[in-house]
Amino acid sequence: MNNEMLDPHLTTKIVNSYVRHHTVGANQVSELITSVHQALGQLGQPVQTQEVLTPAVSVRRSVHHDYVVCLDCGYRGKTLRRHIATRHGLNRDDYLKRWGLRSDHPLTAPSYSEQRSMLAKELGLGRKAAAEVATARTSRARVSADADPRSQVKTTRRRSTRSASKSADAAKGAAPRSARKRPPRSRREDNPSPVERT
Repeated sequence: MNNEMLDPHLTTKIVNSYVRHHTVGANQVSELITSVHQALGQLGQPVQTQEVLTPAVSVRRSVHHDYVVCLDCGYRGKTLRRHIATRHGLNRDDYLKRWGLRSDHPLTAPSYSEQRSMLAKELGLGRKAAAEVATARTSRARVSADADPRSQVKTTRRRSTRSASKSADAAKGAAPRSARKRPPRSRREDNPSPVERT
């Protein structure tokens, strides 16, 4: 029932009947009236029961080295952030609060975190000082200077045979191939062009 449509005389009759048969102190009457009024207002509405959640696996077994397990449905994956957002409509904080987990509970598998960390370090992400980068470059230059002279020969690009023949033609004084004039293609007599047909 809606509280606005609730008849106040009904609440009065119930409280009056209760007080007649029970001993109630003067300071308890106001509390009795509000509790009866709220109870009448909740009539006809579904009872809200707290849903007891049981995890798919125990919290201790939800984090493994290679994967993490969703406590709602038992899904195994490297990360749970996208899964809990799409499947369960929860963000990280809601998920942790729902299961009573600490704020540092991992939603990413430890091996995956290590792998991503190593990749970031290889790419040079997170470096603070530019001096470290400069020392790395100079050490690479020293290593290449100390390298075998034969290896330096291998690193120079060789010209392809086509470009070598072009340079040879240019040295002889001949025109490059693309500049040479080609004889026009003759038309076949048995296949006249559409304009010439009559």
